[in-house]
Amino acid sequence: MKYFMGAYASSPNVGDWDAALETRYYDTIKSLDYIGGLEHPFAGTLHNRDVDWFLGNIDPSWDFVFTTIPGVMGAIGKNPNFGIASDDDAGRAEAIAFMKKACDAVAKLNAHTGRQAVRAIQMHTSPNKAKAGSSKASLEASLSEMLSWDWQGAKLVIEHCDAFVEGQEPGKGFLSLDDEIAAIAATGNKVGITINWGRSAIETRSADGVLAHIKAAKDAGVLSGLMFSGASGNESEYGVWRDSHMPPVAQSADGAGEPASLMNAANMQACIEAADADSLLYLGAKLGIRPRTAPLEERMAYNYEVFSIIDGIVKA
Repeated sequence: MKYFMGAYASSPNVGDWDAALETRYYDTIKSLDYIGGLEHPFAGTLHNRDVDWFLGNIDPSWDFVFTTIPGVMGAIGKNPNFGIASDDDAGRAEAIAFMKKACDAVAKLNAHTGRQAVRAIQMHTSPNKAKAGSSKASLEASLSEMLSWDWQGAKLVIEHCDAFVEGQEPGKGFLSLDDEIAAIAATGNKVGITINWGRSAIETRSADGVLAHIKAAKDAGVLSGLMFSGASGNESEYGVWRDSHMPPVAQSADGAGEPASLMNAANMQACIEAADADSLLYLGAKLGIRPRTAPLEERMAYNYEVFSIIDGIVKA
């Protein structure tokens, strides 16, 4: 089984764009035979730095899962009503237009590779309910419209982010998993759900909550993906209950990991087993690295560790 890497989160390019450095990073990823593709960020164009560089440096064999969260969060910063679940007509229309650009980017990447390279596209049920109105009904309307477009075989998937919880400061504050599953059911389950480990942990303040989310999506027949990205209520450079893509606890004393992380091998194993890895459209990890000045080699050590954990569980 091959896995998907959210490479953009651990990229050594944390400031100015250095194409040579990013090429070295991509070349390192290409050498990993257990990586089958990338979780690729979409913020309005196929690549937020250099589309030609991106097309020239991807592995022709890679598949892709687009994630729209960078673009969504940027848009919310300018318009709190932005979102495919927004009850504000203009905010929902803006989000639909953004998703149409994502659909066009899928076609561009597929045309470049000469095949269906994009396996899925992850959507997000903004806006933040602490700041704007949103609902299952609005999401249903958006899903219905987007399902009418030609996605060239890519599956539409909602990546569940932490939902708004009364009395709790949200990271994202989007729709509840129950509302997302209900809206998907209204489409005849033509849309999937992916669980991001850290975002479900932030919402539920526990590892058990992540497992409950996986089981709920699985029981509803809509679980499509599982991405490991950590979080914790413990103090660290990654913040307390922040969506900073915290690495897991290392398996050994000399492994690259984050001791404060709630995401450890035992919790990851429980989730992979509950999700039934072989039935998923994609499985992978996305890590942020601290300090931000960490060199490429150190960044890759964290990725080697998380995929070693995943691969060991899957192959056990």
